[in-house]
Amino acid sequence: MPAQLLAMHRVEKPWGSHRLWPGFADPAPDGEPVGEVWFQSPGDAAPDLLIKYLFTSEKLSVQVHPDDAAAQARGLPRGKDECWLILDAEPESTIAIGPGEPIDAKTLRAAAQDGSIVDLLDWKPVRAGDFFYAPSGTVHAIGAGITLIEVQQNSETTYRLYDYGRPRELHLDDGVDVAVLDPWLPPESPGVVEHGRTILVEGPKFVLERWIGGDRMIRLPHGATGWLVPVRGSGEVDGVAWRAGDCVSVSGSAVLTASSDADLLFAYPGDTRI
Repeated sequence: MPAQLLAMHRVEKPWGSHRLWPGFADPAPDGEPVGEVWFQSPGDAAPDLLIKYLFTSEKLSVQVHPDDAAAQARGLPRGKDECWLILDAEPESTIAIGPGEPIDAKTLRAAAQDGSIVDLLDWKPVRAGDFFYAPSGTVHAIGAGITLIEVQQNSETTYRLYDYGRPRELHLDDGVDVAVLDPWLPPESPGVVEHGRTILVEGPKFVLERWIGGDRMIRLPHGATGWLVPVRGSGEVDGVAWRAGDCVSVSGSAVLTASSDADLLFAYPGDTRI
């Protein structure tokens, strides 16, 4: 079928939150905090992309992901490019993305071992509406007090470089090997393609567009899948109702109707054009 509402999978995390985003039920006050919400296709399907919401009450680990070549050399199916749309952020919330200055591998490893890596990173203040694209190899850490939508290659391969003393495994050899050692630079925005449609990411692994309000026709090539992620508003796609907090997979051609206040993300593989 051209459109399908994806199942929601809540993931409890010690660094998660008891206060989620409108559209998601908060966990019980005495229950485990929820850190992530994933959207899953039925059955054993492993699509190219994965859509998540993240809710943080603590800083997450300093980490890095391999690209496809590095992942496949280690027997893994793919690497992980990802991006984040900030929905909400407490005052003084930050995200670290890349080193503040060029470094070498020896310096990165030593800093990860003694904790000074925190001071080497470029911590950027964030607020609602900010957007970041982190290609594979980008050393990063998501701070506390943030709610965001993450669009990523469908891979959970994470190399932790530093974890604030938490008793979890670190992956210094692999992490340092795949890390980009120069400061992160935001990609040049491709800009507005047409009224109400902005390309946020035009990367080799996925494209992410932002659509504001109105109805439209979605046309994907045969065999391609897209993911509709409503940030705000409600509507239907090919007769499947959606609202903010849902995620709908789309294939083929489908008619999208959206409320005038709708704010939508639409993601699809990088080798596809619509």
